[in-house]
Amino acid sequence: MLKTLEAQLLKQATPPALKAEFAQYDFERLHGFCLLIYIASISIWLLFNLIVSFPGKQGFTLYSMAFLGALAINALLLGFTRQARHFQWLNLVFVLIIGAGIRLVIEGLPLALRPDWLLLGASSMLYGASVLPLRRWSFFATIALTWLLLDPFVMTGVSVLELRGVMLLVYALFLTALTLYSFIKLRQAKLHTYIMSKLLLEQAYNDTLTGIPNRRSFMAQANERLQAQPREHDHYLAMIDVDNFKKVNDRYGHDIGDEVLKQVAADIRTVMADFDYARLGGEEFAIYLAGVRRDDVERLAERLCQVVRQARTRYPVTVSIGLARVDDNDSLNQALVKADQALYQSKHTGKDRYTFHE
Repeated sequence: MLKTLEAQLLKQATPPALKAEFAQYDFERLHGFCLLIYIASISIWLLFNLIVSFPGKQGFTLYSMAFLGALAINALLLGFTRQARHFQWLNLVFVLIIGAGIRLVIEGLPLALRPDWLLLGASSMLYGASVLPLRRWSFFATIALTWLLLDPFVMTGVSVLELRGVMLLVYALFLTALTLYSFIKLRQAKLHTYIMSKLLLEQAYNDTLTGIPNRRSFMAQANERLQAQPREHDHYLAMIDVDNFKKVNDRYGHDIGDEVLKQVAADIRTVMADFDYARLGGEEFAIYLAGVRRDDVERLAERLCQVVRQARTRYPVTVSIGLARVDDNDSLNQALVKADQALYQSKHTGKDRYTFHE
């Protein structure tokens, strides 16, 4: 089944909004790794620069200091960057600076050694970029900038027509194709993994019929709210039941019953948008209202009853609501029991109303 689902998923085109969401997720997950790559790249560049400057007797120039400062500022900016779209441009600036810095250092080597070291520098930059959370356009721009700055045929005395030049060109093309293929396949695999995980999580924590959170999701969210300290105002738990739902199913069929549940769920989403709500199962729903006053709870409960009652549908229904204040020493199950007792009172005193547990 998993393979079938995955095969169907791979056939679908990924919406741009989902790609942007994945890019942000991937950047947040790899933010520390990106910073590590930057620091390692700067350290290697500095080490090579020092070797060329002192044992090579070229001297550590002001240009080297300027490049080192620019690279350090770039890495510092990365530490404060939180948006993936900003990182794409910041990385291009980093590639531009360190590419020019590598070129500066290699210019201090003998002419015969420059092509090989330029290829080595380009391969390191391309490999580093291929594992970063870049968008495709950003990676293509990185490739173009890398070869523009580290072209082994510029100021090296090597011609493309000679044997050494042909070998350098073939290796450069092979290196570019390999890193490009690796980047695209790795990004594709990560994107599909993200989509599959997102889909499975939605199915695990969302009610497939109504589209709102299910019992598992509600218990996790409500427990988190319950344990939050200190509390601002009171917490309340609401249990909601669709009145005479069995009669709706018996008279109109389960398809109509499903439509009724969807409409009630939509009404709950509209009225209780600022709180945690879920379908617990069957015709039962629950809402956890954190940080509210009793007057606000009464107003919201009355509003929900009114919205459900006045909904313009072919099969109008009403709801009964049980409300319970969540005390500091209450567990979630204890609060659910109190709300369920209050719901029982609402159901047996006329329905289409709310009752507080006293």
